[in-house]
Amino acid sequence: MPDLNFHRRLSVAPMMEWTDRHCRYFLRLLSPDVLLYTEMVTAAALIHGDADRLLEFRAEEHPVALQLGGSDPALLAGAAKLGEQAGYNEINLNIGCPSPRVQAGSFGACLMTDPQLVADCVGAMAVAVDIPITVKTRIGIDDHDSYDFLRGFVATVADAGCEVFVIHARKALLSGLSPKENRQVPPLIYERAYRVKQEFQNLAIVINGGIDSTDQVGEHLGKLDGVMIGRHAYHHPFWLCQAQKQIYPETDYTAPDREWVLRQMHGYLQECADQGVRPHAVIRHMMGLYAGEAGGKRWRRFLSEQVQDPDAGNDMLIRSLAVFAS
Repeated sequence: MPDLNFHRRLSVAPMMEWTDRHCRYFLRLLSPDVLLYTEMVTAAALIHGDADRLLEFRAEEHPVALQLGGSDPALLAGAAKLGEQAGYNEINLNIGCPSPRVQAGSFGACLMTDPQLVADCVGAMAVAVDIPITVKTRIGIDDHDSYDFLRGFVATVADAGCEVFVIHARKALLSGLSPKENRQVPPLIYERAYRVKQEFQNLAIVINGGIDSTDQVGEHLGKLDGVMIGRHAYHHPFWLCQAQKQIYPETDYTAPDREWVLRQMHGYLQECADQGVRPHAVIRHMMGLYAGEAGGKRWRRFLSEQVQDPDAGNDMLIRSLAVFAS
């Protein structure tokens, strides 16, 4: 069993339609130690749908956490058990997503106003599994955005057995803002998370929101237990190599070069093709590999064109290397 307290120093956020199994396999090639998260999967989808497909992942992805959405303690307990049986290292409950679709299902950020229900959900999952149950939340929602509100939420949920809170340091506005605007418009208030850690020393507190450099990560780690990176890690994935060296200095790590990563992904793409996976499903997550590098735009354009061509062949990643020789 991996030491999640070690790995959660740096994690890549659960991002809908982004952090699927192909994305996670790719990111793991860049950093062996960051904690990876799945996209949010609803408990109902696991209980009533194709759980094997939804939970599929490769051993190379470890350590990896399953993020669940839901508000029914029994359903969540059953879904958490399926996640544990599938081999996930942690179950994370989404109490941060503000999208209208998630609100319509009565889960996500709107549950912050019902901390006892969240506690009941956490308690039911904690009884059902032996792996950690964690919560990803906001600092508040709508007019419920005082420190006392956040403190009360954390205290209630912690009493149910949650020892790790990932805090997105913005409040969520449940009407009037799109999910994208909710990641940008409400101001970041990191001090709220710092204050939670000061008051609840026994809890692991991870910060999320607006972080895009190793300097920022280091500053937060001076006060908290971990940092979660979202879109920066997706759009600039090679940054994870730099972060791995600085955040986990005690590990024996040599950063790979981009060509090695491409060749590894070529082999992975071949395996996926044999399983009927379309190349676009894999390659779309790699477009940031050469971000900021000379020839990077040509490389992205080449792959964008190739994945649309049904006759391109599954060697397109190897052929993409020729872009830098032209």
